Amino acid sequence: MSGRQLHDRLLGRCAAVLKACLNGGRRRHEHHAVPVAPEELAAEAVRCAVAGVAAVHVHPRDAGGAESLDPAVIATAVTAIRAARPGLPVGVSTGAWIAPEPADRVAAVRAWTVLPDFASVNAHEPGAEAVAAALHERGVMVEAGLWTVEAVDAWRRWPVPTGRVLVECLAEQVDVALADAAAILAALPTDRPPVLLHGEGPATWPVLAEAVRRGLDTRIGLEDTLLLPDGTVAPDNLALVTTAHALGAR
Repeated sequence: MSGRQLHDRLLGRCAAVLKACLNGGRRRHEHHAVPVAPEELAAEAVRCAVAGVAAVHVHPRDAGGAESLDPAVIATAVTAIRAARPGLPVGVSTGAWIAPEPADRVAAVRAWTVLPDFASVNAHEPGAEAVAAALHERGVMVEAGLWTVEAVDAWRRWPVPTGRVLVECLAEQVDVALADAAAILAALPTDRPPVLLHGEGPATWPVLAEAVRRGLDTRIGLEDTLLLPDGTVAPDNLALVTTAHALGAR
């Protein structure tokens, strides 16, 4: 499925979906089950897909364990996941912390030999519009990461279509994260694309519950939290996904 086909399918559907965010920038010393190697990402993707997630979001790593946009690194990770679970949409991050120079991120996207189904672009980052345009040129569905109300304005000036909006509440204080979610959602246009709402750290589960209440897409995984709602350490991504489903995330 191409990025544009995925974009069209998302715009045409009504039911909210759950995405698994398998690793993010986490290191193995933070949690023993963080998947890093391509085969680990593939195995986790299969487990989470069997449990009912609609897509996976991953941060591929180079041989030294660093996040990378290098064509070979992206190709190896995406290919491994697709071979293990054909048809499961796979997305990656283009965060500026991976490659600080916007021109480097654009060049990397244009050099990708294996394309993910979608990729997130944080609207507040320098060069975000150019990165989004490069993804669109390649046929990769663009996810706009919105961390603030100001980022909504930046995103609305993009000339390329967006397949999904990510309302990302990064504040650790639960009340602040929920207030941020409400403010960003209120700033979105009425003709917005599908919205995925999620939090991180201590706010992960309360924000997920808010997404469920609002009927929005959401996500869960070791990228966002290492803990289950009761405060105990989650054994793996699967446990987080299973718990999210039990709380009503679909």
